[in-house]
Amino acid sequence: MASKIFYLFLFFLAHLQPFSFVNGDATLIKKTCKNTKYYDLCFSSLKSDPSSPKADPKGLAVIMVGVGMANATSTSFYLTSQLLDPAASDSTLKRVLKECADKYSYASQALQDSAQDLANEAYDYASMHIIAASDYPNVCHNLFKRNPGLVYPAELARREEGLKHICDVALGIINNLINW
Repeated sequence: MASKIFYLFLFFLAHLQPFSFVNGDATLIKKTCKNTKYYDLCFSSLKSDPSSPKADPKGLAVIMVGVGMANATSTSFYLTSQLLDPAASDSTLKRVLKECADKYSYASQALQDSAQDLANEAYDYASMHIIAASDYPNVCHNLFKRNPGLVYPAELARREEGLKHICDVALGIINNLINW
């Protein structure tokens, strides 16, 4: 229930428009994404969101944070589902998968905190929470490294890289807000 309320909050936050900003049409999205590390990821993510045409730059940041939350939450659920796989009978693997699921859940929470920081225009704190969210997957990766015999799954590596790229884009957008 709380997550539904939060997503409703994100939806309304993305539609708030201070009078000093232009709406998030393709021109604003291109301008915003040009100053990020992954232009194509930024542009495709923002253009695919139905609220982006009405979003101001802060709303675009919130949308990107929401993309990160969706990635982290999905990865946490993916890891939890792997615990149910009969092939995951090794107790060490199960422990590592559980800890990794928790880390991705923490990443999602950090991104949720970032969205709240954006709403309060606390851009430094928003950045700090995004950096934390980006780092949680490293802990998961290190858990696999510390346990000889466990192989870091390719799907998890792909998801880790995706979350890090999303966080890099969100940070770039927030840097735009600070310098706007």
